[in-house]
Amino acid sequence: MIHVENLTKYYGDFCAVDKINLTINKGEILGLLGPNGAGKTTTLRMLTGFFKPSSGDIKIKEKSIIDSALEIKSSMGYLPESAPIYQDMLVYDYLDYIADLRGMDSYTKTNRIKELSELCGLSEIMHKDIRELSKGLKQRVGLAYAMMSDPEILILDEPTSGLDPNQIVEIRNIIKRIGKEKTIIFSTHILSEAEATCDRIVIINNGVIAADGTTEEIVNSSDQKQSVYLDLLNADFTDVSKALNTIFGVSGVAKLNGSDESLKIKVNISSKEDLRAQIYETVKNTDWILVELRRETKTLEKIFHKFTREN
Repeated sequence: MIHVENLTKYYGDFCAVDKINLTINKGEILGLLGPNGAGKTTTLRMLTGFFKPSSGDIKIKEKSIIDSALEIKSSMGYLPESAPIYQDMLVYDYLDYIADLRGMDSYTKTNRIKELSELCGLSEIMHKDIRELSKGLKQRVGLAYAMMSDPEILILDEPTSGLDPNQIVEIRNIIKRIGKEKTIIFSTHILSEAEATCDRIVIINNGVIAADGTTEEIVNSSDQKQSVYLDLLNADFTDVSKALNTIFGVSGVAKLNGSDESLKIKVNISSKEDLRAQIYETVKNTDWILVELRRETKTLEKIFHKFTREN
């Protein structure tokens, strides 16, 4: 549905986005993940036609953002990080005003405002001043604003920024409900948000794509090694190291700080296989007492850090 081809944006001599190529499928919830300053907002602003690319193109249904910007914009809803809402208006009056700007007739407008008030959880606050609302409720009003024209594509820039945990969950649930019918692209630097909400994640760093795929695909494609941690009693490190290093796939054994009674061990694993069973069998055949055995696996957080630590 959306094809991004060699998308590039310069601010003077600074390259904020560098030859990004991306295909976004219809009905997909895509999270654009990256640290502050990675190029997320610039990418979204080019996708919406707000910024003109320095080079490259964006095609939506085979139409170029360069040649058909107005037509493409009409199929999009866009919520920037700071929702563009008028603080001195009632919620209902504001949504009514936005509907008028969209050229809706009276019947269509009434029905659409009702639909959005239910979808975004605004029914109880429609006659409150926007300035009196919490940031989470203001974000809901912003979502209703972005969706007023029932766009096929919804683009959200940091939609949960500055919200408390309960508000984040509320906005996340709304995005999931919307995502059943829309193509959604949203940026975030909150890893748990991307994992919980997105069908697919694109990690961007220094203006380039560092990883692209589902959480599972990104984790499995990483060369980051796994480790197994042991806590043993009645064990000598030299004996433990010698025994565990005989297991195929173990690349090293390291001693960690422990108490006088216990021996804490880190076992480095070079293969993708889960070796806990083999490690347990090795320990069981000795007189060591196993207090703890746990595996530290690859996570999106560690992979994100790996891709973006230079920032």
